[in-house]
Amino acid sequence: MTPLPPLTWLQAFEAAARTLSFTAAGRELGVTQAAISQRIRLLEDRLGHKLFVRHPRSLTLTPAGQAWLPSIHDAFSRMAEGTAEVFGGAADHSVTLRTTPVIQQDWLAPRLPRLRRAHPAVSLRLVSAIWPDDFGPEGADIEIRYGHGDWAGVEALSLGEEWLVPACAPDVAERLLAPADLAGHTLLHALGFGAGWPAWLEAAGVGGLERRCDSLACDNQVMTLALAARGVGVALAHRRLLAERRDLVVPFDPGLHCPERFWLVRPSRREVADDADQVWRWLLAERELSD
Repeated sequence: MTPLPPLTWLQAFEAAARTLSFTAAGRELGVTQAAISQRIRLLEDRLGHKLFVRHPRSLTLTPAGQAWLPSIHDAFSRMAEGTAEVFGGAADHSVTLRTTPVIQQDWLAPRLPRLRRAHPAVSLRLVSAIWPDDFGPEGADIEIRYGHGDWAGVEALSLGEEWLVPACAPDVAERLLAPADLAGHTLLHALGFGAGWPAWLEAAGVGGLERRCDSLACDNQVMTLALAARGVGVALAHRRLLAERRDLVVPFDPGLHCPERFWLVRPSRREVADDADQVWRWLLAERELSD
């Protein structure tokens, strides 16, 4: 059998391909950016193919790298699952919960004190994910994902229907009496969602108004809500995320119903540890309280 490349080289490739950054991969693996770069070059020499296109300030995968990456992901996933099945995760009893930063900050954080009171022996590990590709079976016992709930190989339970509403600082809201008053304001966009400001404005009867507004796009809702709270503009937010916020108000309805929503997700083909099951059941109870 042809010897496989060293595991450290494969780890470097997987981390760099996932983050598209040698620096980020180095931080994740606890080594320098130069070490990651060296391991990738050694791996490319061993394989006889380039895996990355190196741009002045970024990376992209070559066709060979793109084709190989799913196999590497699958291999690491199988090793992790096999280790958990044989050894039961004895080295780490923490429950890993992966979700978006905005859910962590505005939905989960206000509830965590109740979790600690209800299950003081449970150790929780929170992992952030922004884009759909950040989610998956590797390394997480439970996830809170956003989408249509049609993922394969998982159990998915909806947190409930979602409505998009404008959100802004109280002093900005004083100048917004109707949707038409948004003209001239900055509309804050969070990328990656199926519905956005054009759809909301159309539903509010002022379609096309975005052409009379400035816009600012961010890759996550944490930033758009932070900017809105500081009076920079008006964010489009999920109503669920505003329940615990005192620095943001909804100046007016209507809300735009979203075909996508937040879901509690866990792998459907994995034996569930007791601690993970306790956290899952607690999240289900919180879902009922939020409705």
